[in-house]
Amino acid sequence: MPESAAWLILFLPLASFLVISLVIRPSAGPRAPVAAVITILAVGLSFLLSLWALGGTISGEGIVEFADHTWLEVGEFTLSVGILLDPLTAIMLVVVTGVSLMVQIYSVGYMRGDPGYARYFAYMSLFTTAMLGLVLASNVIQIFVFWELVGLGSFLLIGFWFNRPAAAAAAKKAFIITRFADFGFLLGILYLFFNRGTFAAAGLDPFVVNDIYEAVETGIIGPGVTTWIALGIFAGAIGKSAQFPLHTWLPDAMEGPTPVSALIHAATMVAAGVFLVARFFPVFEHSVTAMNTVAIIGGFTAIFAASMGLVMNDIKRVLAYSTISQLGFMMLALGVGAYGAAIFHLFTHAFFKALLFLGSGSVSHATGTFDMRYMGGLRKVMPWTYATFLIGSLSLAGIFPLAGFWSKDEILSHAFGKGDVVSTVVFWLALIAVFMTAFYMFRALFMTFEGEFKGGAEADPDAEAHGGVHLAESPFMMVLPLVILAVPSVIMGFLVNPLTDLGVAPIHWLTNFFDQNPAVQVEVEGFNVTLALVSSAVALAGITLAFLMYKVRVISPEGVGRNLQAIYQLLYRKYYMDELYEDVIVRRIFYGGMSRAFDWADRSIVDKIARGSGSFGAWVGEPLRQLQTGQLQSYALAISVGILAIFGIFLFAR
Repeated sequence: MPESAAWLILFLPLASFLVISLVIRPSAGPRAPVAAVITILAVGLSFLLSLWALGGTISGEGIVEFADHTWLEVGEFTLSVGILLDPLTAIMLVVVTGVSLMVQIYSVGYMRGDPGYARYFAYMSLFTTAMLGLVLASNVIQIFVFWELVGLGSFLLIGFWFNRPAAAAAAKKAFIITRFADFGFLLGILYLFFNRGTFAAAGLDPFVVNDIYEAVETGIIGPGVTTWIALGIFAGAIGKSAQFPLHTWLPDAMEGPTPVSALIHAATMVAAGVFLVARFFPVFEHSVTAMNTVAIIGGFTAIFAASMGLVMNDIKRVLAYSTISQLGFMMLALGVGAYGAAIFHLFTHAFFKALLFLGSGSVSHATGTFDMRYMGGLRKVMPWTYATFLIGSLSLAGIFPLAGFWSKDEILSHAFGKGDVVSTVVFWLALIAVFMTAFYMFRALFMTFEGEFKGGAEADPDAEAHGGVHLAESPFMMVLPLVILAVPSVIMGFLVNPLTDLGVAPIHWLTNFFDQNPAVQVEVEGFNVTLALVSSAVALAGITLAFLMYKVRVISPEGVGRNLQAIYQLLYRKYYMDELYEDVIVRRIFYGGMSRAFDWADRSIVDKIARGSGSFGAWVGEPLRQLQTGQLQSYALAISVGILAIFGIFLFAR
């Protein structure tokens, strides 16, 4: 693949953003639908080029070499930009452009009639550009620039309906929390900068990704520096991938349009954190502290987020907590060294999670609400949406032979087979999360599609912003992406990870592909039949419990809620994390403590110094002011006296 074609993957969506922003939007009105056509064409061409890049990477045995280009020179500092086209990049390009293309097509039907139609597609083009730039970057500063641009794109899209206070607040919340985490990423880059002399002595650039790999592998930088660099990078990943404790922004991000949620949650912003850790996996591998930190936070996040998904009534928030939990699975996989399994799960998760989010938008389009308590009975009127949502739910729950089964099982196999204390702990956390995932997904399925219809927006007092009730299957442009995404959600796992024999290790094409990168050591676990049966049984138990509670109602959900009222409130209030951050840390500690201390220092110290300086000047100036009489003869007399005094001093000194 020529380098110019690789750059086109990035520049096509960027060109779409510029054309829509500068040409289409000023005219608006009848020309607004052209914005959708331009975006779909640009992303579609990027998808085709991404397939070419994947093929070129495979035929190039893992890495396609491109030279870096000098962008900026300041003294001894040189900033270069370039493309790193390795197996990780190639897979991520296909995921990002493929899912983005489906979301753009879906948006044509979902956003029809919105006054910000052209602006929406401009933002989507910018957001896709930022993610592609992040994936393609060969330089850590280049990565950081696009990393921040991803944050800007998410801010614009989450707050797309800026006239709604909740959307504006959610956008600010996402922006602030992720910026807080990005400070850690910046510290990691500064560690590289301060150790640039060590790199330069070995002829390496401290910001080029492959040079960082070499420096770590050859021991040019010590274990302590490696650990701090890895932890700084992981801090940034915690924010973007909504890991505990910086997860609170992601559920609120549901205030944006549903296609935005699908893109953010499936293949772009939240996947960026996992990608970042995977990109610098050779650095993490050389730090036991960093690896254990990633595994523990990932494992805890998986079960922590899943527990909150058990009680949510907003279908998009259920999926949001599901995303946080699945990102935890990916992080714990990276933490236990299962690089291939982590990216495999990112790959399969992108398809079925995009399918589920777009499915939630489809049911909202029909009912006018996202609250599942006012849905029900949609299976009969929305058969295509129901069938595809069922496929996505089964895949997310990890039911054989759907895609999620293979990637989830591989993560569990790695964690179980590792044998150390940390891996054992996160394995059990993940297994419990498997049960919770199956339960809350089929709880959502039964509440939404089974039983009798409960009124939709007409019965929901908070649904006036979402439109009226139109009980019918969604338009073709919304159903088509659902059907297309359902196909990889069923077969992709088996195509990537086929089995010749249940007792033999899998022919894992994806993991073997990653193993072609010499900088990354990829482990392949054999297919563990016993573990697969156990995890499947756990998932089926969760589905069965949801069936008993929300389908046949042998077990009363209301009765369970009353008996476990304290636990229910804890989960429903999201462990009071928002109250902790907003009421305690921000209002009491920051505003109530630090801000008052700064205010006292400003008034009692800074202002007094300023007033004292003025008073001193006035005190000194008062006697001097008496000499300024305005009489010329007085000035002449003073000059004469001064001359005589100088003359006298001269004679005396001589």
